[in-house]
Amino acid sequence: MTISDSSRKLTPQEWKEKGNEEFNKGNWFEALRCYTSALNLTKEENVDKAIYFKNRAAAYLKQGDYGNVIKDCDSALKICPNDPKALFRRCQALDALQRYEEAYRDAAKVVSLDPNNKAIQPIIARLFEIVQERNRENSRVNAKVAQMFEVAFDISKDKEHRESGMNNLLVLAKERAGAEVMFKEGIVSKIMKLLKIEKNEEILITAIRIVAELCKNNADRQTQIIKELGLPWFLEMINSKNQERVNAAQYCMQIILNTYSGLENKPDSKPDEKMCVRFKAEIDTLLTCLVYSVTSRVISGQARDAIIELIIRNVHYTTLNWAERLVEIHGLHRLMEVASELEEYKYESAMEITSSTRTVTSVCLARIYENMYYDAAKEKFTNAIDEFIKDKLLTPDIESKVRVIVALTTLLLGPLDVGNAFLAKEGIMEMILVMAGTDDPLQQKVACECIIAAASKKDKATAIISQGVNILKKLYHSKDDSIRVRALVGLCKLGGSGGTDATFRPFADGATKKLAEACRKFLVNPNKQNDMSKWAVEGLSYLTFDAEVKEKLIEDKEAIQAMIDLAKTGDQSVIYGVVTTLVNLCNAYDKQEMLPEMVELAKFAKHHIPEEHEFDDPDFVNKRLLTLAKAGVTSALVSLSKTESENSKELIARVFNAICSQHEVRGIVVQQGGAKALLPLALQGTDKGKKQAAQALARIGITINPEVAFPGQRMMEVVRPFVNLLKPECSALENFESLMALCNLAGVSESVRQRIIKEGAFPKIEAYMFEEHVMLKRAATQAVNNLVMSDSIVSLFEDENDRLKYILILCQEEDEETSVAASGTLAMLTSASQKICKKILDIKVWLECFKFLIANPNPDIQHRGVFAILNTINSSMENASKIVETDILEILMALTKSDTVQNKKVIELANEALKAAAKWNLIKENVDDLQAPLAETTASVD
Repeated sequence: MTISDSSRKLTPQEWKEKGNEEFNKGNWFEALRCYTSALNLTKEENVDKAIYFKNRAAAYLKQGDYGNVIKDCDSALKICPNDPKALFRRCQALDALQRYEEAYRDAAKVVSLDPNNKAIQPIIARLFEIVQERNRENSRVNAKVAQMFEVAFDISKDKEHRESGMNNLLVLAKERAGAEVMFKEGIVSKIMKLLKIEKNEEILITAIRIVAELCKNNADRQTQIIKELGLPWFLEMINSKNQERVNAAQYCMQIILNTYSGLENKPDSKPDEKMCVRFKAEIDTLLTCLVYSVTSRVISGQARDAIIELIIRNVHYTTLNWAERLVEIHGLHRLMEVASELEEYKYESAMEITSSTRTVTSVCLARIYENMYYDAAKEKFTNAIDEFIKDKLLTPDIESKVRVIVALTTLLLGPLDVGNAFLAKEGIMEMILVMAGTDDPLQQKVACECIIAAASKKDKATAIISQGVNILKKLYHSKDDSIRVRALVGLCKLGGSGGTDATFRPFADGATKKLAEACRKFLVNPNKQNDMSKWAVEGLSYLTFDAEVKEKLIEDKEAIQAMIDLAKTGDQSVIYGVVTTLVNLCNAYDKQEMLPEMVELAKFAKHHIPEEHEFDDPDFVNKRLLTLAKAGVTSALVSLSKTESENSKELIARVFNAICSQHEVRGIVVQQGGAKALLPLALQGTDKGKKQAAQALARIGITINPEVAFPGQRMMEVVRPFVNLLKPECSALENFESLMALCNLAGVSESVRQRIIKEGAFPKIEAYMFEEHVMLKRAATQAVNNLVMSDSIVSLFEDENDRLKYILILCQEEDEETSVAASGTLAMLTSASQKICKKILDIKVWLECFKFLIANPNPDIQHRGVFAILNTINSSMENASKIVETDILEILMALTKSDTVQNKKVIELANEALKAAAKWNLIKENVDDLQAPLAETTASVD
């Protein structure tokens, strides 16, 4: 939740009181808002913060939001472990969620802490009975399994009971003991028999998931399961039009590969070489089955896409060596068969494909080619493609030629270099242009698509303009909308080939705007089909290089909404058009900086100099970003981010990062699932894509409470992307935003701090403290200030090094905020370690530093300085003596009497420091005052 400008003036305590008023009125939502505001303003883990958590938990409890009740009570109990109210509220939430054993434990603890609590008595009595009963009924896992077997596999039972029974078996399968018992009791054969007659899709899907859990991380058991079921069973399970079932079977097959290869479902996981050698035959068999299934005429289009996606996800692992194996076992030939398939050719032996199939296939071909690491392998790849095309062209019928052009189009969308090489072969371009010039709508459509894919670079576009632009113009006047829209996209692509250069326009003035308006009509047509919308957006993806088109489009709410709605369909074939259009609207592409001297040199040499349009100035770009965010572009990006295309993921990350550059919409990004979608983008993909996604996450982490932005385990997982931005090759802004995000994370909890340390972040953060850049130095110091709450970091300062000396130097930094952070670090270090207190006094600049701090006009710095001195005096008599021997004592005395000290806590701490010195008998303490050091007092008596 965000706090308005007027609301920021309230203190956390005032927010709490306001929340209590709303709670008592029964305004639960308002109460939640107030308690959340109090929490957002409270950084320290203190008793007050625990109260805010407890109160918010009470409001959640009234709303029936039991998950958040438990989270807030957990947070309160971390601060105050034996708080009866927090335990009671968590008990109520756990009870409502039927987590009776946990609820009973909390209730018992409440009774032990508060025996006179009458409200808990009936609850604990009821829970005791429930728990006892459950213990009797579920004393052994065998009993549970037997009970669920009886329910799940009895077809005569009602639907709800059977579904519940199967889900319970799935839960049991995720536990080691449960999986072992179920396997021994023959669940695999039961599932195999059941699914031959099962008509309930929910039960079938859950059964597939159970098999996956039984296979997970147990290669021997998995081998027995596959032997019993047979690999064809898994292919049979994936053969469905139900996407949920397809996903379950796909996951199951991935688990089989993971278990044999040592992979895990984690972004940075890699196959284990020893396991790959041990199970080489099984892994090869799995790959062969997948490859042969790719061209099966009896599987659904959804299943085909899922099988190809499995290949995409695993083909880059060099240990598996799937890329080269695919060439050896004619997998490329089969993929090209899929790439050449057309929905228009409907006959008995046709393959069923979806609107995403060719896109997925193009990504797969590209991924395979990327993993051909040496020339001989690339040559084998090219030869396999060449063999496929030659075989097709040997057949005299038109269908074969059409299929060649369709396959070539797919190649141009995937491994572009390979596609361009075949496009340049003698007769291919001529064949495309002849097809475009026929009266056959199918040939015209196919030729149009190939021309669009072929015009990928300016030099290619120039050649096609001279040969094909007149044909495209002719086709644009076709009565068939499907041909018109493709011809339109071809013209758009050629018209946009000048990129962002405002001085280069291949078509006459005004033509680009007319093309954009034509695309818009296809996009927002109320009778539109997805196919038309897809091509319309692709046309805009080329035209939006033009800044005037961007401004016209962003003002068209209907068109923007239609584009976002199209993206939400999840159709893989719309990704390029939608994401490229968004990248252009956001100006999220790489821009080459032109140095003034290079511009002058280019002018002298009479070279063309690209110029940026005024509509691409930051003010216009920022306005477009806000418009897109508020229109719900995050939801579209979340849907599109499920793609397997690395390039598309990079473009999506670029748009996310551009949107997150605007502070006011970062909350919207989080609310619509953007942070969750960004995490995998930051861990996998191209280097630029990962960097863009990581920066977007950092920007979210700076503005929004990490516990809200990255709940649960996600908070641990975002650490690595942030640390990856702490590299010299990253920009200063990326470094700064990463440091700020890590600073906020470090303030959450010890477990998060330990994760930051484990990821090797501390030395990287520390290095930025030595930067000349003020903002980097400040952010790094602030991050260290939060990290020193961890004992493991304190021990680093205790070691023989100059870390502590540099902190003393930073305390006197000109930049006030850096000084505040450094003095805070010093205060915490002296509070945590007597060894550090002694070490400080061995550093030459200690006296100068302490004087600077306690005489500082900034009350925060002064407070931290006095606190550090108090800790040092308290640490030992030896340390106290060294301080008493200096004029620091006089400054402390002056502070206790000063009327100008802004922070009254400073006066209290100064008094405590003087009393601490008196306790060591270094100065005399009188009723009225604290006197001078004892050494001087004794001399005057004598």
